[in-house]
Amino acid sequence: MTTRAEPRVLVVDDDPALAEVVARYLRRDGFEVDYAADGATGLDRALATLPDLVVLDLMMPGLDGFEVCRRLREATAVPIVMLTARGEETDRITGLDLGADDYVTKPFSPGELAARVRAVLRRTAPQPPAAVLTAGGVAVDTAIHLAVGDGARLDLTAKEYDLLVCFLSHPGRAFRREELLESVWGWSIGDTATVTVHVRRLREKIEDDASAPRHLTTVRGVGYRWEA
Repeated sequence: MTTRAEPRVLVVDDDPALAEVVARYLRRDGFEVDYAADGATGLDRALATLPDLVVLDLMMPGLDGFEVCRRLREATAVPIVMLTARGEETDRITGLDLGADDYVTKPFSPGELAARVRAVLRRTAPQPPAAVLTAGGVAVDTAIHLAVGDGARLDLTAKEYDLLVCFLSHPGRAFRREELLESVWGWSIGDTATVTVHVRRLREKIEDDASAPRHLTTVRGVGYRWEA
């Protein structure tokens, strides 16, 4: 799928009024929306344009949602959210077995559908390639969550690990404690003493002499910096 600034959703439904409501909610959430009024048109348009996600009605005359889903899955991995007026478990299972990523049963809230679309896109988004970060004799393999210093595995807590990744991702950059609190802990406000304590503990695990650090240094009046 092509990466776009605004994810593009193709809505395939033979009910134009419902499709318009769905499209309005999705556009309000920042999506670009295309529309097809029947299964055959929706299948052709999806294969021709490769949207980021297809919202697919199950019950349509001619080519129904099951068959559209099956044919799409033979050609592409585009995420599919099925809309069904039937609540039977067998229909839901059939749709999921054919490759649908989620389903919403009619009647539904357009807001709920928009939330499902966002959730499916998050789950199916391409993952960034694994990175090995190295600086100053310390290495972190983010794919397997492993930190090594001078050839030995470092026994780090979760926050110590996150803090180390933050520093190794930006060697030479001076971080204010407030920046680290927000980047690592996700707190826009809070006690920066938390950062100070974790930096001290991290130094004890990675520095030859924590009282005179060579890598995780203090920038007077600012915060901390990783020196390679």
